[in-house]
Amino acid sequence: MKHDILLIGGSGFVGKTIGQKLQSKGYSVLVPSRRYSAMRDLRLLPSVTLVEADVNQPEVIERLCEDVKPQGAVINLVGILQDHEAKPYGPGFKRAHVDLPQAIIAAMKSKQLKRYLHMSALGADSNGPSMYQRSKGDGENRVRASDLDWTIFRPSVIFGEQDQFINTFASLARIFPIIPLAYSSAQFQPVSVNDVASAFVMALTHPHTIHQSYDLVGPQVFTMKQLVEFAARKAGKDRLVISLPNWVGYLQALAFELSPGPTLMSRDNIASMSIPNVLAVGAKDALVEDFKITKQRIESLLT
Repeated sequence: MKHDILLIGGSGFVGKTIGQKLQSKGYSVLVPSRRYSAMRDLRLLPSVTLVEADVNQPEVIERLCEDVKPQGAVINLVGILQDHEAKPYGPGFKRAHVDLPQAIIAAMKSKQLKRYLHMSALGADSNGPSMYQRSKGDGENRVRASDLDWTIFRPSVIFGEQDQFINTFASLARIFPIIPLAYSSAQFQPVSVNDVASAFVMALTHPHTIHQSYDLVGPQVFTMKQLVEFAARKAGKDRLVISLPNWVGYLQALAFELSPGPTLMSRDNIASMSIPNVLAVGAKDALVEDFKITKQRIESLLT
């Protein structure tokens, strides 16, 4: 059986929401993942097929594309936030943000598939200050250089019930009465996972989105400090957030990198925050103007 959609990265936070919306619209969806257990939220969706597969292998991508209908689409959501220091970026960023899109493009061409939806990031730039931004920018360049019917989405920080960003700080707020925070004035424009997913699904039936890039942002701009204070409210805690000098934040990030377990904040994350992660002045608000979406506010997480 061939599928309408190949959803790469579908087992992640955003992918699960997109998978559910695709299911509700009647699409048949193929979702690969290296761990079947990571896809348990999608198991009950009748039109979603789950398969264990390592998409970092080009031959695997080709086999997956064989199972997509000729008029179907490939959606790539794969992304990582941290990697080892290297120039212009580490091997993990290269594999996830540059090599994988290139392999998808090659596989789609070999199987005569045309429609491709690509998840990038607000601030992606081949000359950006962080490895993350540079690798995301190079990935975008690969997509734009292809002859596919591509659409690129560039969201700010994505929030939702299961997001890592707000929930990580909420977990810290449950433990610590005082939260020291570097780069507390860094700016973000958080966007709802539901709004991002809606834009992806709508693009499938909107031909005018082909060969377009869309910056996706929420209705409000927040500083990092305001977001951490919000996370504390979500945790039901009244916490004091203390701004640290940037140089202390750099040392703190280095310590996180050297510590065992997940890295809460890296030096590369700090480099990304040197540029406001908000809609540029005068830029088009795509969710409102192109997709006619009434944007969800972050306070919805409190209900």
